Amino acid sequence: MTATTVPTARDPETERGPLRIPDAAVAPERMRVVIADSHDALAETVAARMASLIRDRAKAGRKVVFGLATGSTPVGVYRELIRLHREEELSFANVVTFNLDEYWPMSPDSIHAYHRFMHDNLFAHVDIPAAQIHIPNGAVPRERVVAGCAAYEAAIRAAGGIDFQILGIGKTGHIGFNEPGSGVGSRTRLVYLDNLTRRDAAADFFGEEHVPREALTMGVATILEAREIAILATGEHKAGIIRRAVEGDVTMEVAASFLQRHPNAVCYLDSAAAADLTRVATPWLIDEVTWTPGLAMRAVTWLSQRTGKAILKLTQADYADHHLSSLVARYGSPGAVNGKIFNLLGARIRGRSKLPAQRRVVVFSPHPDDDVISMGGMLRKLVLNENEITVAYMTSGNIAVFDHDVRRYLDVLERLASDRGIGGVAVRELSAKARDFLAAKHAGDVDSPEIQDLKRIIREAEAVSAIETLGLGAANAAFLNLPFYQTGKVRKDPISAADVAIVKALLAEKQPHLIFIAGDLSDPHGTHRMCKAAIDAAVAELWPDRAASRTPELWLYRGAWQEWPVTEATWLVPMSQEELRLKIQAIFKHQSQKDSAPFPGADDREFWQRVESRNKDTAAILDRLGLAEYFAMEAYVVE
Repeated sequence: MTATTVPTARDPETERGPLRIPDAAVAPERMRVVIADSHDALAETVAARMASLIRDRAKAGRKVVFGLATGSTPVGVYRELIRLHREEELSFANVVTFNLDEYWPMSPDSIHAYHRFMHDNLFAHVDIPAAQIHIPNGAVPRERVVAGCAAYEAAIRAAGGIDFQILGIGKTGHIGFNEPGSGVGSRTRLVYLDNLTRRDAAADFFGEEHVPREALTMGVATILEAREIAILATGEHKAGIIRRAVEGDVTMEVAASFLQRHPNAVCYLDSAAAADLTRVATPWLIDEVTWTPGLAMRAVTWLSQRTGKAILKLTQADYADHHLSSLVARYGSPGAVNGKIFNLLGARIRGRSKLPAQRRVVVFSPHPDDDVISMGGMLRKLVLNENEITVAYMTSGNIAVFDHDVRRYLDVLERLASDRGIGGVAVRELSAKARDFLAAKHAGDVDSPEIQDLKRIIREAEAVSAIETLGLGAANAAFLNLPFYQTGKVRKDPISAADVAIVKALLAEKQPHLIFIAGDLSDPHGTHRMCKAAIDAAVAELWPDRAASRTPELWLYRGAWQEWPVTEATWLVPMSQEELRLKIQAIFKHQSQKDSAPFPGADDREFWQRVESRNKDTAAILDRLGLAEYFAMEAYVVE
């Protein structure tokens, strides 16, 4: 991990033309930043700090007061704290907690309540006294909200203030539910939620229309009074707002930027969330760098895009005006740099003739549509190259099926029973049970086992139909239905030995030469990341010596949210207009995700529209850099 102290310089990199960097340039970060190697490393670092505070205060006979947050990012911290409690006898008897926020109105026992979240993910697994747990009361009547908020503030003061505050950050830059417009003097209060915040929460509530419009939250002033603050962020989708919060001006439009004024606030990031920080994205702007081939490629492509010139047209003046003279010196001349990078990028382009042929291939798809969304073009080429392909669908994806789709398929079954005599009593009993459940179901309720199974079958049938479009069939599909996913809820269990064993068994059976894995971190609920963890563990057990000649190659693709930058990709695989059209047709087969998917993320476009734009944009980037012009392109990283 690396860290930097509070900096002072601004980054003018967003402006066109020659850059004006102060003589004594430093990273333009205005709060301390720690970049962890992985999500797990980040969680372990923060949990270790909390454990240290617990133990130090316990030795002194004092309590420690934590401010806690909910969401997918701090869950890793809570799991590590639970491990420390179970395996290293870390006691929480001297811990007092105050949670940041709660939806309003919200019953404490609701599946959506932060009360329930905290008990499920931490409190029920450690020895913290119930009287020392404080969470805003989302069930309080409106006429008592103001008094309840004042009482919450009083309870924090009575506890001696918060010693260590955990924060997440929303896409609007909110901390807690302090949305854009929140003032630095704000205290615990009832707020209206921003539309983007409600959209981000829609998956948890199975529809944006079910997300509460208001919430109780600690205010910015309350948060800033904590003695120590840790703000956590993971995934590419947080990179943009992290840069604004850490490097931008302090503004009410990004509540997290107020943390720049705190003397002991630390921003903990994984590498994906840190990607847009100046010292990561363009380190040559702020300090002397060692020019590796990878960094040189990033710099030259950045310069090409910034100046609007093709790589082979970049001049000495372009390099000098953008603080890249040392790169020219490293290679001897602008032409040498340009030619080197141009050729390196060109060598990454792989058409069908340069792709694997007659090999054993396993494609892992976290959900039943990630395969065709992310690598439909590659799958088609692998089929044409006569590879032996298994597409392994790791989870059922059943929570992403609308109830109306279930009713539609029940109607088909009922008509078969009535018109063709197929199923008879069994169909009528199943249909009656399923329809009775759906009729009584409330938004966000966990589906009954019958409904979960019907939704699983719907997605499996769609997956087979999709790969048939590309030339595969049911015999090429393996449905693993990993246990960690089978909660019936958006939030999943941790990856266990049972999950790893299932993946390991498949790999041991197939003995693949190539393994394709979802390598993105922007899946909103972490399923892609968890699936990759299971695959990594299985691969490590089967092939402990990754340098051995007979170990499979690991190819990483990205999902519906991001694509690999051309400077990071190992291989860039072109697609013709016809191939992209076929890929989109395969995506169409996932009818339950068509038109209006249950978990679309912040992008309003359908998955096929995102894919078309993303694949065309990747090809267009190469065109602007001056390389060959292709219609569309997929990108892969080989580990």
